[in-house]
Amino acid sequence: MAKGANQKLKMLYLAKIFHEQTDEEHGLTMPQIIERLGEYDVNADRKTLYADFEELRRFGLDIVSEHVGHNTFYSLASREFELPELKLLVDSVQAAKFITDKKSRELIGKLEGLVSAWQARQLHRQVIIAGRVKTMNESIYYNIDKLHTAINGNFQIRFQYSQWTVNKEMALRRGGKWYQVSPWCLTWDDENYYLVAHDAADDKIKHYRVDKMQRITVTDQLRLGREHVEAFDMAHYAKSVFGMFGGEETAVTLEGENRMVGVLIDRFGKDILLVPTDENHFEAKVNVAVSAQFFGWIMALGDGIRITGPGPVVQKMKAEARRLAAQYGE
Repeated sequence: MAKGANQKLKMLYLAKIFHEQTDEEHGLTMPQIIERLGEYDVNADRKTLYADFEELRRFGLDIVSEHVGHNTFYSLASREFELPELKLLVDSVQAAKFITDKKSRELIGKLEGLVSAWQARQLHRQVIIAGRVKTMNESIYYNIDKLHTAINGNFQIRFQYSQWTVNKEMALRRGGKWYQVSPWCLTWDDENYYLVAHDAADDKIKHYRVDKMQRITVTDQLRLGREHVEAFDMAHYAKSVFGMFGGEETAVTLEGENRMVGVLIDRFGKDILLVPTDENHFEAKVNVAVSAQFFGWIMALGDGIRITGPGPVVQKMKAEARRLAAQYGE
């Protein structure tokens, strides 16, 4: 048998065929495999392919055979990522507001390349990106990489911070003044990416929306604020801060109907203190950053829950309710 022009690439093309054109439910017969290799200008016969399959198995590919009638089908039965795992990743990518439409499609396309063409169609059917509110900052993908570089290298960063104007344009805050902070970690809250950093000027921990950070540069100055970070509980911070709007952290007492228990556990976790007060009600103590966003969250829960302490927080809640009533003419 004459050798094809790409004969030395035979094993690579064979692995490519198994990855792209077979899976647990779709196999290829020996004649079909020989035909596919021929399309890559590679010649093969049954005898050598049996040995090639065995070499691929020794390399780690899960090549299996299945007899159906008079035919034998060969396929790649398992992969590094199973289809349900990739569906979960696709859902995460398309749900993430901080990834642009364009980058979402690119990432999902790469995920589809990890499965067969048949399975890729199942991932593709899940892609419903149009109409979602996604960030328009195309550089965020690379900004995140810069931030990780700074964090891993123990360096400070400089950047400019922006905000939306009424003309629907991004404008730099503080007249374009540069911010310089020590980045310590990234967190994902309310579908947005935030950088948690130490601001040396104020000697405190602050957070910044990554999609609003522009012209990020990694400096050669080492990070500061380690003592603040070591005393900083990111998980606790994420639970106590609403919409990443800061405020003075306070132990707040809530009284609610039993049907609201799940809402509190979803927000604060199972470690919150819950005490039944009667057959239908409970009392809970939670640590929160008291802000207008926290009061708005309480209001959104309706009459099923209310703040009962401490007194200053109750008074702030009443003041917020009066402010809203006045705002709407009541």
